[in-house]
Amino acid sequence: MKHIFIQGKDPIKPTLVLLHGTGGDEQSLLSLADLIDPEASILSIRGNVLENGMPRFFKRVAEGIFDLEDLEKRTFELKEFIDQAADQYEFDRKKCVAIGYSNGANIAASLLFYFETVLQGAILHHPMVPRRDILLPDLTGIPVFIGAGTNDPLCAPEETNELRDMLQIKGADVTVHWDHFGHQLTMKEVEKAAEWYHKFI
Repeated sequence: MKHIFIQGKDPIKPTLVLLHGTGGDEQSLLSLADLIDPEASILSIRGNVLENGMPRFFKRVAEGIFDLEDLEKRTFELKEFIDQAADQYEFDRKKCVAIGYSNGANIAASLLFYFETVLQGAILHHPMVPRRDILLPDLTGIPVFIGAGTNDPLCAPEETNELRDMLQIKGADVTVHWDHFGHQLTMKEVEKAAEWYHKFI
């Protein structure tokens, strides 16, 4: 997968795994990562699915309707790629924190849905429930930040609450931050994510 790896100033810090939204690329969230933790290493990944020329991490049937077969395939591919990158760049595989926006947040959530120890924590900006037909693994103690919009046209508050509940039932420590700016990722939301990160990670 096309990606950027930036060695952090502090080797003790986690590696931030950046997962962009539809139409983004491996450059899109670099400035966001710098606001979250400027000393952490960065693995920023470009989705390897194209939708009308726009990179994504998995296919969808229509807006808000995921291709579940492809989502599963791409989730396993992404997990394998992170494993390989940890070997290549020699970072601690057990200390990876995903930061995803929209489509990137959805596949980050999917990683949590499939794998028990894939992430140390996750910052999910405007995610949806990736799927509802599998049994989630034990997520006890994994901290998760969800940034959501009370008026998000792509992700209703009920969906955010459902995702929170699904993660919490399996033991994740979930924090939800609500704003009123639709699907937009705002500076206030990023600042709240940074506060959360320095408290929980």
